[in-house]
Amino acid sequence: MYNTCLRIVNNIADAEDILQDAFVDAFKNLDKLENRSGFGGWLKKIVIHKSINLVKRKRNNWVELEDDHQYFEADEQLDEAAFEWKIDEIKRMIQKLPDGYRTILCLHLFEDYKQEQISEMLGITHATVRTQYIRAKKKLLAMLKEGGIS
Repeated sequence: MYNTCLRIVNNIADAEDILQDAFVDAFKNLDKLENRSGFGGWLKKIVIHKSINLVKRKRNNWVELEDDHQYFEADEQLDEAAFEWKIDEIKRMIQKLPDGYRTILCLHLFEDYKQEQISEMLGITHATVRTQYIRAKKKLLAMLKEGGIS
């Protein structure tokens, strides 16, 4: 849970506070949980929503795009196999990404949310999520190549 939160907020103190608040909220509302065996998933959902709320409160600058469907050129397709690098190095580089990029990338890759779900959670358009995800991958690839990982 802590790592999930830290990946989204990118601040140790904030992640610790959110995790503590999530546990308090979960135990205060334990009577509302119908399936006790689903506690872990329920708690994770609380942690993710609290993390996203903090990111929203910090007013990340989400870049809204005009609806011209020119999100990226066809020749700018990314090689998905290029993402098969050392996990630790990728995680370290992800923490260096701008907040918006990091949040969307983590929610999609690590937490397995669909782009449409991320759009709803963050209150931004699906086109913005898709574009920020593509830009985040490009920036991450560039950072990893600069770091000598290829």
